Amino acid sequence: MTTFRHRLTRIVPVLAAAALALTACANPVSEASTDATNSGPSLDLTSKNAEDRPHQEPVQAAIDALEASDFTPINEGYLTVAISPYTAPLALAAEDDPNTIIGSEADFAQLIADGLDRELKLEAVSWADWPLGIQSGKYDLITSNVTVTEERKDLFDFATYRNDVLGFSVKSGSEITSIESAPDVAGLKIVVGSGTNQEKILQAWDEENVANGLKPVEFVYYDDNAAAVLALQSGRVDAILAPNATLAYAAAQTGETEVVGTLNGGWPDTAQIGATTAKDNGLIEPVQLVLNAAIESGSYQEVIDRWALDAEAVDESEINPEGLPRP
Repeated sequence: MTTFRHRLTRIVPVLAAAALALTACANPVSEASTDATNSGPSLDLTSKNAEDRPHQEPVQAAIDALEASDFTPINEGYLTVAISPYTAPLALAAEDDPNTIIGSEADFAQLIADGLDRELKLEAVSWADWPLGIQSGKYDLITSNVTVTEERKDLFDFATYRNDVLGFSVKSGSEITSIESAPDVAGLKIVVGSGTNQEKILQAWDEENVANGLKPVEFVYYDDNAAAVLALQSGRVDAILAPNATLAYAAAQTGETEVVGTLNGGWPDTAQIGATTAKDNGLIEPVQLVLNAAIESGSYQEVIDRWALDAEAVDESEINPEGLPRP
């Protein structure tokens, strides 16, 4: 796979359109098409996007912690990071080079590699395969929207870098200006992914509303993301509930939709996204030190701004915080 260590000036982007992935935050990326329809100025989605990534200066405390740990990298001198390049803006293949992975998760991986003073080596992996790959030592780390759960903490260590956030998207100019709690969805037609975490949350809200005498939600399902967006824009549905990252990304580029509410993906609990390593291999503390240094230096915020992820930003990286409860 391609390695990156270019320290070039970042181009301030106007975000490109993205597919609206209707997938679960705990298992967020489906191996579906991520083709974007570009309408006007956009973030460069070619391999140049990788060259223009934000960077982080080496963090000596993290480098020292790594040297003092028992961690042995998969490839000497590199940080080998697994990533699932199937959903914009999180991760996708560059338009001109399928071997070059771009997206916010790739950018966060770059910051971590930079801070540890290592070359970044990105490896494309399907969502189903990353746990075994991390456990077996095929990859050092994964940055691919992995939600911290108590069950996963048995096998993996986490350093958090984003909040797990869902969003409600509506057509621009819609009479619906805010969706913040269960009563706000009463009587609405809402697109949601079947079998996803967001479907479970919407079902819980709907049950609460019905019990309180409010109108039920009309659940709408589409296998094709483009059809879901068309239904929203044509007024056949009122809203889409999906991962905030994809909704905010699309809204920022096209102006045809807007996010009118967000909630944590672990509702009623709090969920966070973490860079993930094998349990007790010595890597997670250096990773956390780099992430906190990036937050302090501003390079973390550059990535957040680059991909319209303001709603997901954290003030501090934590190691193994309380995760979503066991099933």
